[in-house]
Amino acid sequence: MSERFGRLDVIVNNAGIGPISRFDALDVDGWNAMIDVNLRGALYGIAAALPVFARQQQGHVINVLSTAGLKITPAMGVYAATKNALRTATETLRQESGPHLRVTEVSPGFVDTNFATASITDPDIKAAINKQKQEIAISPDAIARAIAFAIEQPDDVEIGSIVVRPTAQD
Repeated sequence: MSERFGRLDVIVNNAGIGPISRFDALDVDGWNAMIDVNLRGALYGIAAALPVFARQQQGHVINVLSTAGLKITPAMGVYAATKNALRTATETLRQESGPHLRVTEVSPGFVDTNFATASITDPDIKAAINKQKQEIAISPDAIARAIAFAIEQPDDVEIGSIVVRPTAQD
């Protein structure tokens, strides 16, 4: 990677899916998919970047989590669990990283994307999410600005955690 393109300064692990449902829906395939993408996907990204960052003696890992992991609500159990597992991995990476690697977690709230409705199959949950999206969702630009803020800090400054959500979100 670095041989072809030069340096790797930042990796933003932002992959995520959310086939959310209640536990009693028994969507085991959806659970596995969320674990694979939301947790394993970020871990694979970290595994790819760490050797490059170690050689460079510099780098920045940004993991995009979710406020769903901060305020637990029905139907979000497995999704929130994957985001909280990544939160734990992010903090552990920060503690293990030493002085040359910055580590940031960004927890978006309700953002105006198709993420929430793209993989939800339960019609009642999908309708509720779409209604909330129309009422309070913020622009994806707000999340991009928060990530840029963390990246723009001097090398000796680490922004550990950022929560960005609509002011109307409870």
